[in-house]
Amino acid sequence: MLLLLKRTLLILALLLILALAALAGYIAFGPVSSTAILHVLLGSGIESPDQSTIRQRLKLPSGFSLGVYARGLKNVRFMEFSETGDLVVTQPRQGRVVLLQRDNNSDGQHDGEQVLLDQLRRPHGLEFYQGWLYIAESHAVGRVRFNHTKGTLEGPYEHIITGLTDDGNHWSKSIRIGDDHLYVSMGSTCNVCEEDDPRRATIMRFNADGSNGTIYATGLRNSVGLDFAPWDGSLYATDNGRDLLGDDYPVCELNKIEEGQFYGWPYINAFGDLDPDFSQGHEHRLESARSPVFGFAAHNAPLGMRFVRNSQLPEHFHRSALVALHGSWNRSQPDGYRVVSLHWQEDGSITQQDFLSGFELDGHVIGRPVDIAEGRDGCFYISDDYAGSIYRACYGIEQNLDDSDQQPRIDPLWQGLDKQQRQQLVNAGRILYENQGCAACHRLQGRGAPSGKALEQLHQRYGLAELQEYFLTPNPPMPQYALPQAQRQQLAAYLLQATR
Repeated sequence: MLLLLKRTLLILALLLILALAALAGYIAFGPVSSTAILHVLLGSGIESPDQSTIRQRLKLPSGFSLGVYARGLKNVRFMEFSETGDLVVTQPRQGRVVLLQRDNNSDGQHDGEQVLLDQLRRPHGLEFYQGWLYIAESHAVGRVRFNHTKGTLEGPYEHIITGLTDDGNHWSKSIRIGDDHLYVSMGSTCNVCEEDDPRRATIMRFNADGSNGTIYATGLRNSVGLDFAPWDGSLYATDNGRDLLGDDYPVCELNKIEEGQFYGWPYINAFGDLDPDFSQGHEHRLESARSPVFGFAAHNAPLGMRFVRNSQLPEHFHRSALVALHGSWNRSQPDGYRVVSLHWQEDGSITQQDFLSGFELDGHVIGRPVDIAEGRDGCFYISDDYAGSIYRACYGIEQNLDDSDQQPRIDPLWQGLDKQQRQQLVNAGRILYENQGCAACHRLQGRGAPSGKALEQLHQRYGLAELQEYFLTPNPPMPQYALPQAQRQQLAAYLLQATR
């Protein structure tokens, strides 16, 4: 009885959070995505889409192919390649930095996963520099010696910048190193306000060892992606525009970052517009505020950006950058949810084209791109913190997304059962599925909630032991079910059999 009460209270709490967030969004924007709100609030996600869905939904420009380099990386965010092709990624909500071993067997997927550092405080940005691996936690920046040949750490991990604040809305820190200086972005605590900590809503600059820190540029609400243009060394940064001014205003920004410049927030939006709520008494700031060099659609949430350095691409990619648009959570019609390419024209203007699109279709979202890394193979690797995946986009290289070519998953626990034992588990699991009311939230074999999450091909992601353990700590909003081990195994057996 107590367990049932706890489960009921958990469900009610989740529903209350969702309802309040949806109400706030509705007041300002009209109907909003409850799925996106849950992702923003709780970091919840979905399982990686199956190969058939990827083939049907995700589109690249002509000449490019798409593969899935990694799956099952919950809340995967920023990425950097080592000198030998290992991919290091951050998982802030897990407090981890993970290394994905380079693809030595050329099957288009990483060759193994190992945790480099654990129990960090929301690690986000990464950078390799002069034998060091730099890591931006929410409250500090640290570094550790890294052996590129072995893919291992050497020596202790030490903080070189401390005392950064991480309260409020925008806790993540992004970093980039150029001209022997370390640049650190530090977002605002709020949607729109005047900060108590003058380092918030800025980009700071330090020596590479973390010394001599100064505020480099101000008025940047939440600059997440940083990179240097390869043709002139200029620093550019994405910036997320403020909320609560409607569906289509103000634009999100790409800024050319220069020392000592002020970029408008919180008093000025977009291309020189005084903020309707916060500009009174600050009109004079229009004279000094720098406008963005490019405006993304409002609430598209541009995050990671990477200038293209692969000279083998078609000519129009030679002065370009890829930007991950994480997607809106607060528009009446969802927008963003794609990777775009920005192209610098001879006259200095910038144009935008879709690069990897299809993550959102008619309000159904299968991914939220976060960051881009360019590999030694010339391919682009795109992290998706919603589906826990890393996609691989290559030009002139064939990649296979055919399910039939995948090796069948070996499940030793299932293989160890005889035919009668398997059938007994499946029959009991079917009864549990019905009695627990799973069909109220899921679709299975075409039956169940019309708008519920479809359960498909679970055997490609789980074995019997893994799925029964998943029921103990499922992804929100699915509640925890305090089933005994035997019943969890029965339910897992039924679902694995029913979704093959």
